[in-house]
Amino acid sequence: MAREGAGLFAAFRVLGRFSGHVPHVLRYHGRHREFYLAVAVGRSVHTYNVSTRRPGNTLPQDITCLAADRMLIFASYDNILHAFARNKEVVHTYEGHKAKIHLLQPFGDHVISVDVDNVLIVWNIQSEEEYLQIDFDKATFAVSALLHPSTYLNKILLGSEQGTLQLWNIRSNKLLYSFPGWGLAVTTLEQAPAVDVVAVGLVSGHIIVHNIKFDETLMKFQQDWGPITAISFRTADGHPVMAAGSPVGHIALWDLEEKKLMCQMQGAHSTAIAGMTFVPGEPLLITNGADNALRVWIFDGPGGTGRVLRSRMGHSAPPTKIRYHGQNGEQILSAGQDGTLQSFSTVHEKFNKSLGRGSINKKKSKKKGLKLDTMALPPITAFASEVAHQSDWDGIVACHQGYITCTTWNYQKTSMGAHKLRPEEFSKHKPIDIYATAVDITSCGNFAVIGMSTGQVDVYNMQSGIHRGHYGKETAHEGAIRGVAVDGLNQLVITAGSEGLIKFWKFKMKDLVYSTELSSSPSGILLHRDSGILGIAFDDFTISVLDIETRKIVRTFSGHHGRINDMAFSPDGRWLITSSMDCSIKTWDLPSGCLIDCFLVDSAAVSLTMSPTGDFLASAHVDDLGIYLWSNRSLYSLVSLRPLPADYEPSLVALPSTCPMQDVDVSGDEEPCDEMIEYVSPEQLGEQLVTLSLLPESRWKNLLNLDIIKKKNKPREPPKVPKSAPFFIPTLPGLIPRYIPPEEENDTQSKVVKLGILAQKSDFCIHLEGALSTNEYKTPLDLLKSLGPSNIEVELRGLAPEGGGSVEVMLSFLRMIGMMLNKKHNFELAQAYLALFLKLHLKILSSEPKLLEELSKLSMQLEETWVHLRALFSQSLCVLTYMKSALL
Repeated sequence: MAREGAGLFAAFRVLGRFSGHVPHVLRYHGRHREFYLAVAVGRSVHTYNVSTRRPGNTLPQDITCLAADRMLIFASYDNILHAFARNKEVVHTYEGHKAKIHLLQPFGDHVISVDVDNVLIVWNIQSEEEYLQIDFDKATFAVSALLHPSTYLNKILLGSEQGTLQLWNIRSNKLLYSFPGWGLAVTTLEQAPAVDVVAVGLVSGHIIVHNIKFDETLMKFQQDWGPITAISFRTADGHPVMAAGSPVGHIALWDLEEKKLMCQMQGAHSTAIAGMTFVPGEPLLITNGADNALRVWIFDGPGGTGRVLRSRMGHSAPPTKIRYHGQNGEQILSAGQDGTLQSFSTVHEKFNKSLGRGSINKKKSKKKGLKLDTMALPPITAFASEVAHQSDWDGIVACHQGYITCTTWNYQKTSMGAHKLRPEEFSKHKPIDIYATAVDITSCGNFAVIGMSTGQVDVYNMQSGIHRGHYGKETAHEGAIRGVAVDGLNQLVITAGSEGLIKFWKFKMKDLVYSTELSSSPSGILLHRDSGILGIAFDDFTISVLDIETRKIVRTFSGHHGRINDMAFSPDGRWLITSSMDCSIKTWDLPSGCLIDCFLVDSAAVSLTMSPTGDFLASAHVDDLGIYLWSNRSLYSLVSLRPLPADYEPSLVALPSTCPMQDVDVSGDEEPCDEMIEYVSPEQLGEQLVTLSLLPESRWKNLLNLDIIKKKNKPREPPKVPKSAPFFIPTLPGLIPRYIPPEEENDTQSKVVKLGILAQKSDFCIHLEGALSTNEYKTPLDLLKSLGPSNIEVELRGLAPEGGGSVEVMLSFLRMIGMMLNKKHNFELAQAYLALFLKLHLKILSSEPKLLEELSKLSMQLEETWVHLRALFSQSLCVLTYMKSALL
């Protein structure tokens, strides 16, 4: 059974993705008088004006090719080409290729695309129609590069994998000239600042500066780092320089006047240079690569080499562990397989920072550079951070893959810290088979607790790096440590061993407090410090929740079908979110012990972390460079938190793109889901339960005190009706005007009550008389419920014979009360109505045998109900008193 619509978490956006293997595009905006940079990142296009970023639209698949002209940005995926306007809207779609597009070239009112099957199509941009299609034979001319030479009207230059070049006129569909080439595959073509001159990059690492008008080679250069991946010319600022990129990430700069190598920028990127462009008229070079980095280099120093002016970079290898840092929910610390520790801001990219790579000796590492660095530490496998005292000393401690030494890191200085933490017995030699497996840092930021593969657990001081002791005589566990945790008050240390034991230790005294055996070997633990609950993941794919106060397992969850990679608690400790190698992310509700949300992703999540403010869940995935944010829909919309059925089939959810995604309610046009229909409580949950009415207290609480209230509210003298003044006020004759006093009116009101009024029976009386035969008391009860306190008293007075009623009507009223007590519904109304009835008619009731018999039945009913209620009240009060007074 699949649940319609989105679940608890909705895809929001991805952090830390800045570049891919697709070359960037630089375009000039005439009206803004500014250069804009377009970069393909996964399925999205980012547009920069070198300092700020604007996310563009998202395509259904990863972008494979990118180009731009004066007005539009062209992006292709598979065999479909799209055109974006204003960086966001897809205004044109071009469909006609049978294979994947790998080359694009805007060309005036047309755009040229070439697919891997060697089909070249010229499209009319506005009409989206094919203007021309040329099929090339892959065996003789496989198109590998495309260029429109400057000032060559209607002409394009094509490079091939066979090494030959062809110049075509696409208006007349004619091959104008075929260049023999140099016998090596052409990888890139670039227009030189001079007319008729083109730079040709070859697979051998040669760059040929060629005059295509006379078919003459002007210059020839060679680099030793493999094929040429990109070429760019520095223009209009007086420096005739050509830059060339390589597959290993190095850049070579050639002086075209002296025809020699000017300088090298080694390690500009850690992967191949995908795209490289000099900004026209400025000493700026923009580069991007598949290492997820986008850099702007400025050439303002001696020797002609460039330095990084601005950059945007994320992990160049997939993240392995992510955790929110601090309590504001704005920074996520991420450790990647590239050996770096980075901080990503959920607010804005400008707050991102890299803490660098772990190194045994930072000075030696700087001299050797990234590629030849033998001092680099392995990737971080686990880390813990704390903001307390992070401005005074290091606040992050991390353990590395297969490495015994744990490192400290300083978030404020954005660098590796001062201390390297390892047991004293291994200070001189470092064994290969012993390594740190788990780490935690105390909430005060003073101590780090580190678990080893030998079962040893050590404590270190974060400020000084001094070893402060270890747990157990020699080792805390017989097997490898799978997890360590310190509670919020530094009272307990909890350790989990691969032999299947959880142990509780006194933090300061290092004594063993308690040990419990688990059902299976644990793979990891996670402590929610505020609530004192411990999540334990097992090797048999189950999860248990342990209460550290009672030291009992309070919940056990099963349902994953692969290794559990990570766990995360919601800030209030109600939810436990788990990710597994079965590509599912599940949310378990701890109070009810049920699965309330589950969804599938394309690649398994290797790490999860929940924001301290509860607004986002962040995930890192297998073979993926990004950190994905999922918004918590329960904060801003109605989400069903009911348990999922046993036959629930989770749906596959696409990972967020780099643009913030709006949460679209997909079920808006459909019928609402059954489980989301608003719950309406029945009048009575169960026949055995006592149920009160929904009437306000003013309707029934003061029925017995009405006479006192009336006396209290009675005015001291009756209100006088003001006399209406005459239009002309009469005056007495005389010099001084005097008004004539009004005459006293001696109106006397009759005190005689007309007996006809008393003779009329009320609706309530009539319905009570009818109920004697039908035994249906719902209608008279509803009438009574609709009246106010004074009217209720009048109606009950009128039930007596002297008030116009009869003994039968009074008997019917008592039976109505008996019905209310039987059904246990409107319980407080039955008590109030009966009390007022007894107060008004006690004399008549004592003289009528029928009424006395009915009253004795009611008395037994009341006694039986009240004894049951009193027992429940006493039990609740006892528990409440114990909870208040007992020392828990």
